[in-house]
Amino acid sequence: MNASLIRSALLSLALAVTLPAQAAKTLLYCSEGSPEGFDPALYTSGTTFDASSRAVYNRLVEFVHGGTEIEPGLAESWDISEDGKEYTFHLREGVKFHKTRFFKPTRDFNADDVVFTFKRQLDKSHPWHQYTPGTSWEYFESMSMPSLLQDVVKVDDYTVKFILTAPQAPMIANLAMDFASIMSKEYADTLAKQGKKEMLNQQPVGTGPFLFLMYQKDAVIRYRAHAGYWAGKQPLDALIFAITTDASVRLQKLKAGECHIYPYPNPADIDLIRADKKLKLEELQGLNVGYLAYNTQQAPYDKPEVRRALNMAINKKAILDAVFQGAGMVAKNPIPPTMWSYNDDVVDDEYNPEKAKQLLAEAGVKDLSLKIWAMPVQRPYNPNARRMAELMQSDFAKIGVDVSIVSYEWGEYLSRSKDVKRDGAVLMGWTGDNGDPDNFLAVLLSCDAVGSSNRAQWCNEEFEQLIQEAKTLTDQDARTELYKKAQLVFKQQAPWATIAHSLVYKPMSTKVKNFVVDPLGYHRFDGVDIE
Repeated sequence: MNASLIRSALLSLALAVTLPAQAAKTLLYCSEGSPEGFDPALYTSGTTFDASSRAVYNRLVEFVHGGTEIEPGLAESWDISEDGKEYTFHLREGVKFHKTRFFKPTRDFNADDVVFTFKRQLDKSHPWHQYTPGTSWEYFESMSMPSLLQDVVKVDDYTVKFILTAPQAPMIANLAMDFASIMSKEYADTLAKQGKKEMLNQQPVGTGPFLFLMYQKDAVIRYRAHAGYWAGKQPLDALIFAITTDASVRLQKLKAGECHIYPYPNPADIDLIRADKKLKLEELQGLNVGYLAYNTQQAPYDKPEVRRALNMAINKKAILDAVFQGAGMVAKNPIPPTMWSYNDDVVDDEYNPEKAKQLLAEAGVKDLSLKIWAMPVQRPYNPNARRMAELMQSDFAKIGVDVSIVSYEWGEYLSRSKDVKRDGAVLMGWTGDNGDPDNFLAVLLSCDAVGSSNRAQWCNEEFEQLIQEAKTLTDQDARTELYKKAQLVFKQQAPWATIAHSLVYKPMSTKVKNFVVDPLGYHRFDGVDIE
C-alpha cells in the first residue's frame, strides 16, 4: 500500500473512531501540512499556528476577525505608564482551561499562567526554558524580547505587569501574536512531576475555543468545541484537520464533500472553483512577501555585488505568470504595498542577464554552483516552490551559474534552513502577524533573528540602527521615515531576491458560514458555522 493510501486509511479510521454520533456540526478543514508541534512559542509556521494557537489557545489581547485591530482577550483592559515602559494587564476572571482525557484542571486561569508563559522564554535558568531539544523561542528572540523585556511580575491573582527596558511601539500588537499564547502553569507542573515535559508540545491544553483530542501524524488532528469557553461555546461541535499536502487532492476532497474548506489552491484551479455552484471562493490581497534568501555569511554570497548580480538574472515577470498565474504582483521591498511605511520610491532590480554576467565577472566569481531550497508545501506567498526553483535554475544557467534544487519535509526544511552554516539560497516567505512593519523588518532581517527567522543570516549595522530606533517611537510618521530608509538599505545590500506579493484565496463549500479570510493569514474557526 502506498503512502497516500495509508494516510487515507488512517484518516478514515481516525474519523470513524473519534467522531461522536451526536456531533451535529462537524467542520472538516483540509490543511496543507502537519504541525511541527503544539507549543506555538517554539515555531513560526502558519501551519503550526493554525493547529495550535488559533484553535486551542488565547492571548492577553486578540486581533479582531479579518483585521489588525486589537480587542481584549484574556486581559479585559490594560494601562501603559507615561514613560511607555510598564504595561499593566487586568485579567479576565472565571476563564476555564480545557478538561481533557490527559489533564483535569483544578483552578481557573490566573496571573501565574501569564508569568509562566513569558518567564519560560525570558529566563535562561527557568526549568522550562529548554524543555524540548533542538528548538528555540524563535519569535521571542528575533523580536529582541530578551533585551527588551526586563520582567513579568504578578501584582495579584488577576493583575500582571510587564516591565520593559525601553518604550516599544508595537508591544500590544506583539502580544496578540502566536508566541504569546497563554499556557497552563498547572498543566506544566503536572507534566514536570510525571517526567513528561515533552507532552506540553504534543498534547496541548489551553483556554481557547476548541480543545485538542488527538493527532495522527501526517493524517488528522481532532478537536471538540470547548463547552466552557469564556466567550461562549462555538457553533461547531467538532473540528477536524484532514492533512492533505497536495492542492489538487484538496480540491477533489472539497468537491466530493470530504472537506468543507481548504487553503492555498492551485492558481490554475481558481476559475474551476468559481464555476462550481456548490462552492464559493473568498479572496483578499495578502499581507505577505515571497523571497529567495541568500546565506550572506557564506562566500561569495557575503558580497552585496554578487547578490545584486544574481537578482538581476531572475525573470520575476515570468515567475509571476507561470507560478502565480495572475494572482500576485512583483515584490521590490521586504514589506507588502498594503502596509504603512512602504517605500514606493525604491527601484527594483532590473532583469538583465548580460549585466548580471558582467557583474559576476567583475566580482571575480566564475564557475559558481548554487543550491536552491524549494519548500515542499504551498504557502500564500508561494503556490509552487518547486516550479519557481526550476524557473530560477533556468535563469541562472543563462549567466553560467549551475543550480541544483533540494527540499526536505516541511518541519525539517524550516529547521535546517535556520542554520548559519547552511549551504545555498532558501525559498521562503512571510505573512504579517500584526500589521506592523517591525514584524517583517525585525523578525526577518534583524541581527537578533540570525540563526532563526533571518534565513539570510544577515546583520547590517545601518539597517539595524534604523529598525531598532523605529520601534521605540510612538509617532507613526517618524517611524515611517526610518522604515523607508531601512528599505533603501535592504535593496542596496540585497540579502534577498524579493519575488512576489500574492492574492490569498480560500475555497469552501457553500455550507460554510461566517468564515473570515484573515489578512494575517490565520485560519480561525471560532465563530464559524456550517449548515
